[in-house]
Amino acid sequence: MRDVVIVGGGHNGLVCATYLARAGLTVTVLERRSVVGGAAVTEEFHPGFRNSVAAYTVSLLNPKIIRDLDLAGHGLRIVERDLSNFLPLEDGRYLKIGNGRTYEEVAKFSRRDADRLAAYAAHLDAVGDVLRDLVLQTPPNLSGGGWLAALPELLKAGTLARRMGRLDIEQQRELLDLFAKSAGDYLDGWFESDPIKAAYGFDGIVGNFASPYQAGSAYVLLHHTFGEVNGKKGVWGHAIGGMGAISQAIARAAEAAGVEIRTDSPVSEILVEQGRAVGVATTRGDIVRGTAIVSNLNPKLLYRDLIDPAVLPPDFLRRIGNWRCGSGTFRMNVALSELPDFTALPGRERAEHHASGIIMAPSLAYMEEAFVDARRGGWSKKPIVELLIPSTLDDSLAPPGAHVASLFCQHVAPELPDGASWDDHRDTVADLMIETVNGFAPNFKASVIARQINSPLDLERTFGLIGGDIFHGALDLNQIFSARPMLGHADYRGPLPGLYMCGAGTHPGGGVTGAPGHNAAREILIDFRKRRLRRAP
Repeated sequence: MRDVVIVGGGHNGLVCATYLARAGLTVTVLERRSVVGGAAVTEEFHPGFRNSVAAYTVSLLNPKIIRDLDLAGHGLRIVERDLSNFLPLEDGRYLKIGNGRTYEEVAKFSRRDADRLAAYAAHLDAVGDVLRDLVLQTPPNLSGGGWLAALPELLKAGTLARRMGRLDIEQQRELLDLFAKSAGDYLDGWFESDPIKAAYGFDGIVGNFASPYQAGSAYVLLHHTFGEVNGKKGVWGHAIGGMGAISQAIARAAEAAGVEIRTDSPVSEILVEQGRAVGVATTRGDIVRGTAIVSNLNPKLLYRDLIDPAVLPPDFLRRIGNWRCGSGTFRMNVALSELPDFTALPGRERAEHHASGIIMAPSLAYMEEAFVDARRGGWSKKPIVELLIPSTLDDSLAPPGAHVASLFCQHVAPELPDGASWDDHRDTVADLMIETVNGFAPNFKASVIARQINSPLDLERTFGLIGGDIFHGALDLNQIFSARPMLGHADYRGPLPGLYMCGAGTHPGGGVTGAPGHNAAREILIDFRKRRLRRAP
């Protein structure tokens, strides 16, 4: 009998476990795969070549969690990219973003746009700073029970209102725009040239199977500005050793705190007795009982596959059945004999643009057409590809002179039309993605030594990402903050006593943040202190 049993050893589950164990609780983590980390893992996919398999870049990992868990002391090292982004264009021109270069680069296309960059950043930062404060807070949990039961949540709402009160009227208008508008409409209101709108607009469709002109996509753009690297806000970087280095550092912190981690332990059922979650059963026949059962899984996966529907409220079941998943992501890793030689910026020797996020999507119109095409045919004939070459920052990932690259590809349909299977089309689409990069860097295809392919179906099978959804559920307005995963359960507590959630399907959502695990641990500790949960004998 344990105080806490956590289902899923992804980074949020490990963060949650570490905080709970440091508070003196006995904690067991059960992970289905042979390695912890969920989608934040590093694996060798070809002899001598290692890369981050799914999650591939770092910024959103919360600095408080890095400090609290002493992840640097447990081996984590994060370095910045040379540039934030490089956008090669089909006409041979290019745009660079970051490292003090953005103004002069944007001015090549529009002096007016360059002059507006500072104001744009100031508006986004002001809104982002207020929302960044909310990342480690439990949202107001709207539920029944009358005024007395609702009072604590109303006080939380009042705290939220005070935070919003820091914004002046113009910033409040900006906040409304970012919650309600599309990324395309928002950026069109700021800029006139296609390249800068494409570079910024890419964040609005990352993990979001939608047009950049779909309402709500501006919030997805904002979500990706919350992060920082080594104290620098809005910067993206690389974890030395790949994303698995983050998970391994957290796992070391967990084990140092006394957490028991069991790999190769798939959970087949959440055990419920007298309306309360009391333990789990594994596929091997093991029973692990606990006072608190915590899920790090996609909410739909938890409630659809692991809990008897007869013990769940019918309305809850109906709503969780409509939980929107599917991010249109096709993820590849490739081993390269040499660096890409871009038509827009020739050269096979390492340069600053090789150590950036390389976005192959020259305009918002291109992104919109990619979405429409994928909705119609299953994948876009002219897809969106972001290329990262982490071996330019981390020589531990590839043999000398060679490189590894991550291809983060949008747009593909989470489920193919007419009942087609991704198993029958994954290689065709992988060829298309490589040809797309080759169109910008003509040596790329010939330089590919090996490739690892993860279609949406592969991501679901391997990592439990339903429909390939990297966020465990779309960041729609009806699936964020107090509605994540639904009204009445935004406080990390499930519909059954003793059942909790700590994954990306809870506030603040997806990305390698650690925040859901941090926040869930706080609520679980509150319930132990208030004796809603009793220590295991």
